[in-house]
Amino acid sequence: MFINIQAYQKQLLSGATDCVTTVSNYLEKIDQYKHLNAFTEVFAEEALARASTLDASQKKGDKLGKLHGVVVGIKDVLCYKDHKVTAASKILDGFVSVYNATAVQRLLDEGAIIIGVCNCDEFAMGSTNENSFYGNVLNGLDETKAPGGSSGGSAVAVQAGMCMVSLGSDTGGSVRQPADFCGIVGLKPTYGSISRYGLIAYASSFDQIGIFSNNIEDVAITLEVISGPDEFDSTVSSVGTKAVGQNFQSGLPVDENKKYKIAYFKEALFHPSLDAEIKENILLLIGKLNAAGHLVEAVDFDLLDYIVPAYYVLTTAEASSNLSRFDGVRYGHRTSEPVEDLSAFYKRNRSEGFGKEVKRRILLGTFVLSAGYYDAYFSKAQQVRRMLVDKTTSIFKEYDAIVLPTAPTTAVSIGENQDDPIAVYLADIYTVFANLTGLPGISIPLFKHSNRMPFGLQVLANKTDESTLLQLSNLLMHRFKAV
Repeated sequence: MFINIQAYQKQLLSGATDCVTTVSNYLEKIDQYKHLNAFTEVFAEEALARASTLDASQKKGDKLGKLHGVVVGIKDVLCYKDHKVTAASKILDGFVSVYNATAVQRLLDEGAIIIGVCNCDEFAMGSTNENSFYGNVLNGLDETKAPGGSSGGSAVAVQAGMCMVSLGSDTGGSVRQPADFCGIVGLKPTYGSISRYGLIAYASSFDQIGIFSNNIEDVAITLEVISGPDEFDSTVSSVGTKAVGQNFQSGLPVDENKKYKIAYFKEALFHPSLDAEIKENILLLIGKLNAAGHLVEAVDFDLLDYIVPAYYVLTTAEASSNLSRFDGVRYGHRTSEPVEDLSAFYKRNRSEGFGKEVKRRILLGTFVLSAGYYDAYFSKAQQVRRMLVDKTTSIFKEYDAIVLPTAPTTAVSIGENQDDPIAVYLADIYTVFANLTGLPGISIPLFKHSNRMPFGLQVLANKTDESTLLQLSNLLMHRFKAV
């Protein structure tokens, strides 16, 4: 295996290895760890053929892409032309995409090799990867533990060395929380920095494609490739958006003279749900940062307990609307049972096709959008969202970044909260804030718990300021990592 993409590509150029050998090694790893259930489909022959083409191109002296030979896994919510995409749901069983997601196309344009599709919670709804049509994903560090969700397969694929980087999606922490549970890096960029064209929607004003890696450098180069304006997605920010090809790597070398002004929420670190050891380690880190000349101080944040309710009201409402398109008429699962009329046909298709958690969220969303409850729930949640945006705007007038825990505990045991969906929802208390406000956020693996499981620190920066986010994260990884 390789330290990072840059080191790997140096080996390619020197002739120490080639793309075919690399892909073969990753395929062996995938076979070795297939019991972790990280992949729903592996493109062995196709990946080897593409590797061979890339090797031939290099020998001819052709210009090489930024991700030349890089082996990538993609979450089963991203469209890849002529390949199945199912959102880990029976309702889309067997569906084949007719186009590439913009992010996928940009990977391919820069020479990446897509080795397979990664397992996830159905329609990206879940925090443990237990809601998949394909079954649980197991955490490679402790197979009794969940890898986090919803992008659990993408996280484990990187964690277990089955690919170099992977793409997931993050609607309320679905990249950062699995990265935390698996001991790797997980980035959710600014909302609108990466096109959502070709990403199966859960909650459209929250969803953002994210990146898993073992280091900041690989996240930076992948972000360079897949971010930027796209004519197919009107929500991609045009003001302040980083153009395709911006060099996020240029600012990564650690600058010992640069000092950061960082905020943290006392209400978050002293919340009763937070594991005592996680709190202690983050407080110790804050002390070390202050001792090193950075300014890290508490800011008042009295909205913490409103975050999760607002998030689940708004996302379930959007899910109720988005998932109405899956009816079994034009594509996807269609019941084989006889039905009396069209209404019964729809009901049967959806009842058979959607899993329990997806049904729960559709019903919740339909309820909060109903005439008698719209103002009481949906409108109030939108007001909370506005207040959160205003609060973060004022914070970033004074500070470069915010630090938070990523999750209140280390990786939970599989089945631990199966009968308590509220406990699962409340575990998102630290991650959904970034999605409600559109901020870029990253989880970086700095710590190890006495239970031997890793946990990370979540860092947030101002909108479109991924450069500061990555620079600070790289400093923390190189100078303040406790494990």
